[in-house]
Amino acid sequence: MPERAVRASHDNDGVPRWIRRYGTAAWLFIGIVIVVAMVVFATSRIQVVFISVFLAAVVTSVLYPIVSLLARHMPRALAMIVTLLATFGAVAGILTYVITSVAGQWADLADQFGNGIDTILDFVENGPLPIHFTQAEILDWIDDLVAQGQEYVTANAGDLVGQVLSNAGTVALVFTILALSLFVTVFFLLRGEDMWRWFLNQLPARSREKVDVAAGAGWYTFSGYARGTMIVALADAVLAFILLSVLRVPLSAPLSVLVFIGAFIPLIGAPLAMIIAAVVALAANGILTAVIVTIGIAAIGQIEGHLLQPLVMGRQVSLHPVVVALGVTAGTFLAGLLGAVVAIPLLAVIWAVYSTLHEPDPPITGRLPRTAGRE
Repeated sequence: MPERAVRASHDNDGVPRWIRRYGTAAWLFIGIVIVVAMVVFATSRIQVVFISVFLAAVVTSVLYPIVSLLARHMPRALAMIVTLLATFGAVAGILTYVITSVAGQWADLADQFGNGIDTILDFVENGPLPIHFTQAEILDWIDDLVAQGQEYVTANAGDLVGQVLSNAGTVALVFTILALSLFVTVFFLLRGEDMWRWFLNQLPARSREKVDVAAGAGWYTFSGYARGTMIVALADAVLAFILLSVLRVPLSAPLSVLVFIGAFIPLIGAPLAMIIAAVVALAANGILTAVIVTIGIAAIGQIEGHLLQPLVMGRQVSLHPVVVALGVTAGTFLAGLLGAVVAIPLLAVIWAVYSTLHEPDPPITGRLPRTAGRE
């Protein structure tokens, strides 16, 4: 090799440039992994604070446009109070309606559920299946299960008491999270822009514009996801309520609220709500109604995925389904149900910030370079 080529391919210390380049990239990747791991670890240690701030951000993204609209005609503090009171009133009204409907239909549902169990037992005993079980045998199995449960409770009474006390502590923790998130929401709605301006002023002047643009893109994506999910969940609940009411399925209102909650849990929330609604329909009105409920709620899911989400969210949250599945799975393993809920908005925000700060090279058009010269 000519001496000039040797000099061109090595730096002053004799290390080839390709080793230096890929080595630098490897160290950067390791640094990113360490930073992400530290963030996850720190978040797990202050999970209460993270959940409170996340809930406050969700509520703020939904209510901020309403507060800003009312603030044009009244002081912002009054607009914030009116919006929060109206929200609390709506939530309280929905809960009251759900509780009264459950109380009014629970006795009838229990009777229908018992009739459904008798029908299933009769089918198992006298139906066309090749294997038959008598009702006495099934009752004996149930008695055995009850006896085993009693033995387990007796043997593990101390642990169960500890779990009950732990659950009591969990209830107090939930109230703490709600109170803290409400406190943070009030300041986000009232002084959010001033708080963000103060934060920018703490940064070097040369970095403020870039940070403001990146954070704006992230907030635009997060608020679009939160508002869009809220609208989609509400539409799913209304459609489910209409379907269940037409079919005269008991507890239509509570089941619709369950569908509403399930819309916030990607991938698994809607199927779980569908299964529970189908079981109630089976117990109340028979297998035909259960099949119709299953097909109807599945159709609502298709309407959500192919019409409502593209129409409501647009391109604010443009993640590939593979990324959604992997993100939800990873979030579930890291933080359980909480991880499954927050994985998608966090991934969407990260991608929005990256897309804003990243300056991509010209895209590849036509045939890939590695296959262009193989014919």
